[in-house]
Amino acid sequence: MAFQKRQDARRNESYEDEGGMEDSVVQIYRCAKVVKGGRRFSFAALVVVGDRNGQVGIGYGKANEVPNAVEKGKSDAMKNLIRVPMRGSSIPHEVVGRSGASQVVLVPASEGTGVIAGKKIRPLFELAGVHDLLTKAYGSTSPKNLLKAGMRALKKLRTTQTVETLRGVKVS
Repeated sequence: MAFQKRQDARRNESYEDEGGMEDSVVQIYRCAKVVKGGRRFSFAALVVVGDRNGQVGIGYGKANEVPNAVEKGKSDAMKNLIRVPMRGSSIPHEVVGRSGASQVVLVPASEGTGVIAGKKIRPLFELAGVHDLLTKAYGSTSPKNLLKAGMRALKKLRTTQTVETLRGVKVS
């Protein structure tokens, strides 16, 4: 069972959950602790959860078995959901997100472009419901920091209506 779950995680498959939320396991980390009887393994899972309609979150769960770690990661991601503002099938404007040594630049793309992103950060945008997007990652390509940087970039997005209400001005 644990081995099968790891195989699925390597393929970045997403599973539909109750409440219309889908999850995708981005990375499984294995840690070995050497004890008197040999090695004792523990696992951590990096999970992205989204409804493909503007809501997305990332979570990190640790446990002694892979399925338990994935479950904990899912529940952590559900606690960290954010709403992503959209303009059509893309994002409203260009934005940069940073986390640790990773930096992610998101650029809106024209209709039909698709999500141009790396293997580890792609599920974040697909589960958010973004269909057309260009990304570029600079610095560290650690999956944890890439996803955090992507989330920070998505949090920075603003629609014209939001900017109008914040500034009290009409944008033409």
